[in-house]
Amino acid sequence: MNRLAAETSPYLLQHANNPVHWWPWGEEALAEARRSNRPILLSVGYAACHWCHVMAHESFESAEVAAVMNELFVNIKVDREERPDVDGIYMQALQVLGEPGGWPLTMFCTPAGEPFWGGTYFPYPARYGRPSFVDVLRGVSQAFHDKPDEVETNRAGLLQALQRKAASKAVEFKGDGPPLPLELLDQIAQRIAEECDPVWGGMGQAPKFPSPYLFEMLWRGWLRDRDNTRLFRAVTVTLDRMCQGGIYDHLGGGFARYATDNEWLIPHFEKMLYDNAQLVDLLTLVWQETKSPLYATRIAETCDWVLREMVAEGGGFAATYDADSEGVEGKFYVWDETEIDTVLGDDAAFFKQVYDVTAGGNWEHHTILHRNGAPALLSEAEEQRLAGLRAKLKAVRDKRVWPGWDDKVLADWNGLMIAALANAAVVFQRDDWLAAAQRAWRFVMDRMRDEHGRLFHSWRIGKRLHRGTLDDYANMARAGIALFEATGEPRPLDEAKSLVAVLDRHFADDAAGGYFITADDAADLIVRTKHCHDNAAPAGNGTLLGVFARLWVLDGDAAWRAKAERQLGAFAGELEGNFFPLMTLLNNYELLQRAMELVIVGDPASPQTEALRRAVYGQSLPNKIVRRLASAANLPAHHPAAGKGLVDGKPALYVCQGMSCQAPIVDAALASISTAPSATPSMPA
Repeated sequence: MNRLAAETSPYLLQHANNPVHWWPWGEEALAEARRSNRPILLSVGYAACHWCHVMAHESFESAEVAAVMNELFVNIKVDREERPDVDGIYMQALQVLGEPGGWPLTMFCTPAGEPFWGGTYFPYPARYGRPSFVDVLRGVSQAFHDKPDEVETNRAGLLQALQRKAASKAVEFKGDGPPLPLELLDQIAQRIAEECDPVWGGMGQAPKFPSPYLFEMLWRGWLRDRDNTRLFRAVTVTLDRMCQGGIYDHLGGGFARYATDNEWLIPHFEKMLYDNAQLVDLLTLVWQETKSPLYATRIAETCDWVLREMVAEGGGFAATYDADSEGVEGKFYVWDETEIDTVLGDDAAFFKQVYDVTAGGNWEHHTILHRNGAPALLSEAEEQRLAGLRAKLKAVRDKRVWPGWDDKVLADWNGLMIAALANAAVVFQRDDWLAAAQRAWRFVMDRMRDEHGRLFHSWRIGKRLHRGTLDDYANMARAGIALFEATGEPRPLDEAKSLVAVLDRHFADDAAGGYFITADDAADLIVRTKHCHDNAAPAGNGTLLGVFARLWVLDGDAAWRAKAERQLGAFAGELEGNFFPLMTLLNNYELLQRAMELVIVGDPASPQTEALRRAVYGQSLPNKIVRRLASAANLPAHHPAAGKGLVDGKPALYVCQGMSCQAPIVDAALASISTAPSATPSMPA
């Protein structure tokens, strides 16, 4: 029987009527494999994945293919977004096999769940130079039963490789200087810039991914050395091209997952919460310096899209929009020239020129709206005219069959969006964004934790499912600190500390440092992995370094600094191999070394206090940590700004690093804060 009908995941429910005898991941499925001595066919995907749908239509909906699957295998279907811990293990195994990875992930395992061979998409019938899925199934089954020695060799080798990868390359730091030479960050930024496309932006050639943490590294490098125009252009050209390209939804707001071409024209049309959270963060950071109207517009449109279309049950944020509608990739988003002419009438010619609408289209005989042919903004009047025309087209598009909406609430992705909205809300004075961030925070903290304060990873239709992973705790802790900085309210900060306490009890690698991806009581996994590699979202272990750095500055407790340095040391040895996946760790290392606390003292309702806050958030300061106080008397006695309250009755801004603060600033017009490198700050024990 197919056992997916009782699940909550939209992806699993998409397969609930397959003729395949699917099992959800769990001990029951593994027990059935052991009982029947059949290998496991593990299929991992997600609701917004186009090629997952293709393989489903070709194979999993086919009675002929299903008959072979049911006879030869115990078939397990996994939603990678719901079980990132399971997906991470088997994706790593696939990469050990020399495959590039991706979804759908198709992995063949022993009855104990240990992988021995796999791939991604397999067609049915044979095409694209790939063998038929049925032939693959029969070949794997025959090898499992007839060639046990070969299967055992693969199984043992893969398991050993997974266990080795779970052991990070720790470094023990000694001495009083910085754990890593700060010049290393500049060298890495320069090396990354060499890989950037100077014309179209992004890294290398197609396909192109946003990789916000990587471009944050370049932006930080430029802030340290403003004469390095190469770094500045690498970031701004990329953002300009993405904001005006087809990867951006010009009618509804929000960015697609990635571009399949070199010019950001052709998106992989799925829209993910985590991509948009990271891009809002990056665009906001760069806007604070450039004041680009384009960036401000894209931030506003994307945040408004989140509030309009991505709010799920109870105020949490939904996960994704599908790439497909009516079984066709991108159908919801593309246009034909005749449609544009009909809807816009006399205004059509103007719109078509701006958005590259032609009779033949720019993608598979249809048009993806974009402005990269001439990315510069037009006059204010012309932009207002375009906005009205886009609204007309959106009204028509809204009546189409919509892509599938995956409305499950994921704690880790919500953490990313909560932090992004909280920061952008203060920068752009949008109380509605801040309120949405606060509602999502309360939803996760109140409805996705148990009585012991432990997070669940997923929530949908009234059910919280699956124990939280490292990323859930790390991203939510970062979000709690962001809400504290935005509002001055202590509760989110206290709750963030409680999340770290759970991590210390259940996830910490006490022997080597760092944190495992899964808790110590996760019983249905073949290995506990540990890594610091950014993927589509930032690595939890890298995010935690920033969490510890901020808590060190806010608390003044040297124990947080020690935790941060041990966290860095747990993964610093990997820098000798490949530093590209370690951007979040490195960005947060600079925060640790150059943290700048900005203490704003004054009545929050005072216009002078608000002017100081606006001056702070109007500057690109990635290493800032903001504390809002009605009175400096609320600071601990050892804080460098303790007792330094109002100045002649006026609100004041104190810029503090280490154990010293600059002279107080009372005039917001003079609140220009240097980002030049300074001595490594230190706090007393």
